[in-house]
Amino acid sequence: MGGRVWRWALRAARLLPGAGGGRAPVAWPGGPACAPAACAALSAGSTSSGSGDEALKDKRARILSRGLPKQKPIEGVKQVVVVASGKGGVGKSTTAVNIALALAANDSMKEVGLLDADIYGPSIPKMMNLKGNPELTPKNLMRPLKNYGIACMSMGFLIEETAPVVWRGLMVMSAVEKLLRQVDWGQLDYLVIDMPPGTGDVQLSVSQNIPIAGAVIVSTPQDVALLDAHKGAEMFRKVHVPVLGLVQNMSVFQCPKCKHETHIFGADGVRDLAKTLGLDILGDIPLHVSIRETCDSGQPVVISQPQSDAAKAYLKIAMEISRRLPVPPA
Repeated sequence: MGGRVWRWALRAARLLPGAGGGRAPVAWPGGPACAPAACAALSAGSTSSGSGDEALKDKRARILSRGLPKQKPIEGVKQVVVVASGKGGVGKSTTAVNIALALAANDSMKEVGLLDADIYGPSIPKMMNLKGNPELTPKNLMRPLKNYGIACMSMGFLIEETAPVVWRGLMVMSAVEKLLRQVDWGQLDYLVIDMPPGTGDVQLSVSQNIPIAGAVIVSTPQDVALLDAHKGAEMFRKVHVPVLGLVQNMSVFQCPKCKHETHIFGADGVRDLAKTLGLDILGDIPLHVSIRETCDSGQPVVISQPQSDAAKAYLKIAMEISRRLPVPPA
């Protein structure tokens, strides 16, 4: 199955015409981790006197001439919730994983999926303790890998753990489209999408192609992070995606010995931003070593320490998200 899935990934980015090549790391032509078939295809384009750049320009022009794509729901998925941040390193992926687990924990009747839309830096495989290649159905759709009751899909299942993905924007957008459309999600009440940082191609591609029930913005209280969180919220407003609220991550550190509390990244910065934007605060997540350790070990805190204060904070946030979502279509 590994070779078939890897060829699927390359075809998704239009790097190969549809045959040849096994599962291998993705890198720029000539790099040590580049698969021979992929390198040959890439090099052929890059050595033809700029013809590759011209082709990309022509493709952009054709896409722009079509106007905005019509949104099409993901088959079997009732509601999509995106977890985003303007700035990297604010704990967005950790928050997305624990929110997905908390949505399932709050209502055992709900089916929840988790999509890692960060093509360049996928984190879901490690945090959810998942490895291996997705199997293909008779309809040539990928089956998500599953752990803790959550169906997961990530680019990290299709490449080596340490292999960089060095792709242009159009290739990334094509891969994201395939991760959305060519996966057999089954029947899901919620699909949580862990978005990459920023406000670029992936965010626009996802927002314009599928109906999104709501967006959650994650930020630390630090001024530098708040600037980009503000931009992230405004981007979703521009593409008509409702912002459910903000999560203030790493809000306070409590000394495990003396219990003294320190606001390492500042106090209430996200609350102030929420007031400026006219949005709600969904909850505060403390800066606690157990949150980091449990995700690094593939046993997120909501699953491994459900009675802890950190887990309760995620459960509360998931409850607030559910309360703010519109009633799904019958």
